[in-house]
Amino acid sequence: MNIPADLRYSSDHEWIRQDGNIVTIGITEFAQDSLGDVVFVEAPEAASVVAAGDSFTEVESTKSVSDIYAPVSGTIVAINEKLDDTPELLNSDPYGDGWLCSIEMSDPSQLDGLMDADGYRALTEG
Repeated sequence: MNIPADLRYSSDHEWIRQDGNIVTIGITEFAQDSLGDVVFVEAPEAASVVAAGDSFTEVESTKSVSDIYAPVSGTIVAINEKLDDTPELLNSDPYGDGWLCSIEMSDPSQLDGLMDADGYRALTEG
């Protein structure tokens, strides 16, 4: 399973890529594999404020509908509009074009509570 070393991970199977005070968020390969074929992504509301641990969007697959949880608190500053027409990007490119949104963090110290690649690998293989 692909678990990029340059990302952080939540126990809810979201990945986080940091660029200064902005983080880009998506679901992991493990999550998309568990979901099956993604058929719809509810875009989060741009400019909305989210709290770490709160559900902020949903992903619908052929198997189920799953909540996606904010790994950090902050304001959504960008959404991946490609997912409106091609939700399957979550399956085909979960760490690239399949990103969900970007959040400007209100508390960057929350990143300290997330896992590195080794920690996430232990979670998914344990």
